Amino acid sequence: MALLLVFDEPIDDPAETTKKALSRALVPYHPMAGRLVAGADDDAYLSIACTGEGVPFVAASSSCSLEEAMTSPSFLKDLTVRYPGELCRLSDALLLMQVTEFSCGGFVVGVTWNHVMADGAGIAQFLQAVGELARGMGAPSVVPVRSGATIPPIPTPVVAALRSQMQVLTEELATLDVTIPSSLISRFKAECGGDCTTFEVVAAALWRSRTRAIFSGSDPDAPAMLFFPKNMREKVGAERGYYGNCFGSQLVLATSGAVASAEIRDLVKLVKGHADILDLLMDAGAATVVDLGRLMSSPRYHAIAVSSWQKLGLEATDFGRGKPARVMWQPEKAVGFFCVVCPPCKGKDGVNVLSRCVTPEHAEAFLAELAALDM
Repeated sequence: MALLLVFDEPIDDPAETTKKALSRALVPYHPMAGRLVAGADDDAYLSIACTGEGVPFVAASSSCSLEEAMTSPSFLKDLTVRYPGELCRLSDALLLMQVTEFSCGGFVVGVTWNHVMADGAGIAQFLQAVGELARGMGAPSVVPVRSGATIPPIPTPVVAALRSQMQVLTEELATLDVTIPSSLISRFKAECGGDCTTFEVVAAALWRSRTRAIFSGSDPDAPAMLFFPKNMREKVGAERGYYGNCFGSQLVLATSGAVASAEIRDLVKLVKGHADILDLLMDAGAATVVDLGRLMSSPRYHAIAVSSWQKLGLEATDFGRGKPARVMWQPEKAVGFFCVVCPPCKGKDGVNVLSRCVTPEHAEAFLAELAALDM
């Protein structure tokens, strides 16, 4: 995973300030400076060795302004450090960081991390800690907790079923940066009687728009699946400060014909009534594992995953002069067709969505469907 924290307010020597704060943050967050090791009996099960090998850090500068950089998708790719191979190797660092300073004084913190280290909420907690230390605090305000002792283990058959679906996509995908206007979201919320969240409205809108774009009158009985991750810390009683992985996959299933013809308010109801995949598997046992496996073996392009970064805490990161003007998902190799709902952009009205959920041949139709929502 990779993200960009875009700061339009200058601070003194952002690269050196961040580097020093990072080195201090790695003391309480020492697993971040470790490496993965395979299990003695089964190399499919990994653990983190606290080797203290450190975090690769790049300090960069550009002669262009921050505003110019934000309008160049090809330039944005240069703002994060990449792993040398297509996938993370056991010898690779679990965290990579780059700070790029621009001619206008703004700077971007690019963060790349191996998802086995932390989920979105976990990496947000860590980056908030780096920001606090950059601002001169003596220690992070939240004491980090690595142990997942309070998190119930997932049964082995369930792990096997989920792992079987974790394959890196090889399809060429269109990277799209879209904004769904606040007025449109307010209208749909009113149609739902106010009993829905912004994320539920945005997810429903993306689901219908993509379904119409990729199916376009073909088999109306084909499955059209919507997945989204949900922070499960509160549900399982994870300790405050836990920064590992603690999220569940939620599933909403319908046919392509039903999704394409539905009103947004009806799809919002489906999203609100989602099923928790882990609950389904753990409650029903091996038979459901097989059934879900059959369902998920349908063409992967029939599914869209929508992830919300709006309440993770990434937007609260402060390295000295306030919160970031923008938080951006940096699309890399993925295991699904993804849309990321990002925190609000400074000075822009609406919800920003970064998407890699359609192939280039369907990109224009997808954008047209999103635009038609406002009619």
